[in-house]
Amino acid sequence: MKSRTLKLREAHKVGGSAAAFCSILWDHKAEHFVTSSSSDPSISVHDGLSPSSSPPTILRHHQDGVTALALSQDSSFLASGSIDHCVKLYKFPSGEFQTNITRFTLPIRVLAFNGSGSLLAAAGDDEGIKLINTIDGSIVRVLKGHKGPVTGLDFNPNGELLASLDSNGTVLCWELQSGTVSYTLKGVAPDTGFSTSIVNILRWSPDGRILAVPGLRNDVVMYDRFTGEKLFALRGDHLESICYITWAPNGKYIATSGLDKQVLLWDLDKKQDIDRQKFEERICCMAWKPNSNALSVIDVRGKYGIWESLVPSSMVAPTVGIPDILPKKRNEIFTFDEEMEEELSASLNDDDVESHQPSRKRIRRKTVIDDDVDPDEEFYDEGSSIPGYRKKSHKEKHGVRSGLPRNIAQSTKFKMQKPFQPGSTPPEQGKRTFLCYNMLGCITTIEHEGNYRIETDFHDTGRGPRVSSMIDIYGFTMASINESGCVFANPSKGDKNMSVLMYRPFRSWASNSEWTMRFEGEEVKVVANGSGWVAAITSLNLLHIFSEGGLQKHVISLDGPVVTATGCQDQLAVVTHVSDCLPSNEQVMEFRVLNICKMTQQLNGRVALTPGSRLTWIGFSEEGSFSSFDSEGVLRVFSSQYGGSWIPVFSTTKVKKQEENYWVVGLNTTSLYCIACKHPEVFPQVTPKPILSILDFSLPLASSDLGAASLENEFILKQLRLYETQRRVDDMASAEVDTTALEDEAFDLEVSQDRCILRLISSCCSSDKFVRAGELMRLLSLEKSMRAAITLVTKLKLPFLAEKFCSILEEKLLEEANEATPNHPQNPSREVVKSKVQNSPAPVQTSENTEAILKASASKPSATTLVRKAKVSEGLKLGKEQIKREETDDVNKREVKKLNLIKNPVNSVNNEDKGLRKEGNQENARPSSNPFLKSIV
Repeated sequence: MKSRTLKLREAHKVGGSAAAFCSILWDHKAEHFVTSSSSDPSISVHDGLSPSSSPPTILRHHQDGVTALALSQDSSFLASGSIDHCVKLYKFPSGEFQTNITRFTLPIRVLAFNGSGSLLAAAGDDEGIKLINTIDGSIVRVLKGHKGPVTGLDFNPNGELLASLDSNGTVLCWELQSGTVSYTLKGVAPDTGFSTSIVNILRWSPDGRILAVPGLRNDVVMYDRFTGEKLFALRGDHLESICYITWAPNGKYIATSGLDKQVLLWDLDKKQDIDRQKFEERICCMAWKPNSNALSVIDVRGKYGIWESLVPSSMVAPTVGIPDILPKKRNEIFTFDEEMEEELSASLNDDDVESHQPSRKRIRRKTVIDDDVDPDEEFYDEGSSIPGYRKKSHKEKHGVRSGLPRNIAQSTKFKMQKPFQPGSTPPEQGKRTFLCYNMLGCITTIEHEGNYRIETDFHDTGRGPRVSSMIDIYGFTMASINESGCVFANPSKGDKNMSVLMYRPFRSWASNSEWTMRFEGEEVKVVANGSGWVAAITSLNLLHIFSEGGLQKHVISLDGPVVTATGCQDQLAVVTHVSDCLPSNEQVMEFRVLNICKMTQQLNGRVALTPGSRLTWIGFSEEGSFSSFDSEGVLRVFSSQYGGSWIPVFSTTKVKKQEENYWVVGLNTTSLYCIACKHPEVFPQVTPKPILSILDFSLPLASSDLGAASLENEFILKQLRLYETQRRVDDMASAEVDTTALEDEAFDLEVSQDRCILRLISSCCSSDKFVRAGELMRLLSLEKSMRAAITLVTKLKLPFLAEKFCSILEEKLLEEANEATPNHPQNPSREVVKSKVQNSPAPVQTSENTEAILKASASKPSATTLVRKAKVSEGLKLGKEQIKREETDDVNKREVKKLNLIKNPVNSVNNEDKGLRKEGNQENARPSSNPFLKSIV
């Protein structure tokens, strides 16, 4: 028989030379298939119709490699098990996460749904097989009898039997009604030991009459359903043990994979192999395509392929004559009567490790519908930090259920986001991960021989000391770092359910300055530190604040479960849940920004998120602005505008490449600092060292008819920055703090903003948007900028617009003159005001309003220019009043040069303009009462 070759494509990366156990499943309509790997915490849902052209949907909820997958028979739910000891449930094919349905103390190896999908069997390296009610998440029964890790599980099609196989090669067949072992087949399968890449698998035939088990002679042995007697064996050209089995939908064929890297196709009637495939790597999982003559395979390197037309056309197709076995209805599951419930109450808990003796007491059936369901069930388990998992009642915790709730499709809500540490990445087995990564530096950890090694690095070695590596005996999973030190914490561990908080200062005048705190009965969820303080938020919604030396200073109760927190100098920002997730899948969160040193609250409000998204990062900009980033790629900065609002200053939809995801590190006033991760990865790898990308802010603006999106983007950003700077000036002035440096910064921002506005005016004139140009004219801050705008439109031969601009300038001058009246009892010189008005292009004549302004201000000594700075230091005033006449000529020359930078500038002005400008220069040489009379643009 001639072997054939099949081309495989990569679904999951497997690093190094180690093999991984990978899984592949088809849904019942063959519209999607699912893949996973024990070396990858993500699950991929592929389009079954065009897998090569459509990118897969990535489900990333596990913290470690995924070792087991299972689909319900109607393909409405997907279950996954992992090395992280969790079993998770999702809606399918959307991949929407439902709940952490159970936990183990050791890694999970195998999962299986019964025919109706109401029961999920889960097993692994722990002792016992858990039967889980998928409707309410309760443990129906724990089956114990295996002496090694359970690697194979399969429900009989009618749902009355469950077959299990362990790594020692022992098969147990369980009667689900009684919980007893129907028969035992000891040592009939190969002994795989504790290998995670080689597992023993067994499968019921589609009609449920035969149980197929890998044999000891590189064969497949068939056993009778009721008695466990050996019926026959399939022995062919496998050179090593068989490691996977799958039946064709009609039960006439069976495919086997061996350690010899071969896949053989068997005809059950002839009891011989009819075709084969040879692969470069061992095939560890296979799945028959439900509605076609095709077999999907995946190898230990995470590469998959589809073997098309494997059954010859001359033989019966694998989809012809499929047995019609009706499983138990989904609204009927096994429950126990009261006597049995009392007997097994201790054994039905998740954490139970005590075995129970099987009982043959009568079992009754109970429907799903129950009138005693509490509609206000909570969906956030604070004790276990599992978002979306319903809290159990007192009776449920002891194995007694007063009634079953609604079915899972009706009772499941959208779940609240679980807590996360900004700048941290999920732990990966054997790989270095980030405990913290920010603009200052990073903290990484890696497991080595049962302990963890932590290293601290600064991006700029000049900003921080050299910190030696540390051996971590606690298993820290989160950290926070600043210039003074770093803080660590771990989840609850041990019999006392204890969480540890540790602070490590970088400099101290005393020895032994490190300190630790232990939390018994509560788990640290998020940590933060700042100038002289350390904070930890726990599962009891308590905010603990410590001094840098370890003094417990404050304990504050928060309004809801914590989502995340971050610190910067004296400020601590905390984000908490307000309520359950809305039916539209929108998270409801609020934030508080606290000043730890002053014990005050600076800001508070709701967290703005894109609909359907999750919060992925919070932090402070280099200037101290509170910011957030969501899973839809929108960066927002909180501003005091409009009484406190979130401004979306960046959106990845404007710049994102299809193959990239952005992991945020920090930001400044104009740019976002992030790490670009290749899709579908959402977290960066520690090695090689990630490269920091700098992306300019890009607001999600509408497409304007002006065609100047970049200018509009720049204008809004400069306006926001100027607003915040002026607010800081006002706050410092009210506190009687010198604001000279900040006022100079504000003036420079005004100059920069005016330059942007002038370019926008030029674009409006080119597009005949004259009303918009008039609106922009009113937004100019400085008088010189307004006169430059008048010059611009005059040279563009728009006299009506120049006249409008001139009237706007007159209004500004009149307004400034009126505002200056209470502060200047004497009238300014008429010539000074006249020079201000008439120092505009010649085609624009002075109107009657101008004459009125001149007359009104004739007795005033000087008119103020259009500046917003109201308070300056006395020294600066004296300096400005002593400007010499000789300096004026240089100032005017610089003004003309800068005007040339404006779009469509005029290279020269006519002689009449020069005469007016000269006249203005003579007036400008006089000492001015305005200290901020500067040349701009």
